[in-house]
Amino acid sequence: MSIDREQVKKVAFLARLELTETEEEEFTGQLSSILDYFEQLSELDTENVAPTTRAIDVSNITRADIVESYRDRDAILNSAPDREGDFFKVPKIGQEED
Repeated sequence: MSIDREQVKKVAFLARLELTETEEEEFTGQLSSILDYFEQLSELDTENVAPTTRAIDVSNITRADIVESYRDRDAILNSAPDREGDFFKVPKIGQEED
C-alpha cells in the first residue's frame, strides 16, 4: 500500500499544517514506507500472541504500601502548627468564616 501526494496534502490540510512541495514529496515517501512496513506486519500470524502495551516487561520497583502505626504519635502532633487534642487543626477550606 502506498500513499500519494494528494493524500499527504489532504492530511496536512486537515491537520492545519503548511507543507512546502519538498516536504510533501518527502512525507509521501516516508508515509508510504511506513504503510509498506505495516503490510509486512499484517502477514505475521498473531493468533496466539497476547496483546501488550509495551515491547519489554516493566516491573514496579516501589515497596508495598503497608499501614503501620507510628510509635511516637505525640512527636508528630507536636510538630503541627496547630493542634486540637489528638488531631491536627487546619483552617476551613471553601467556606466563609463566621
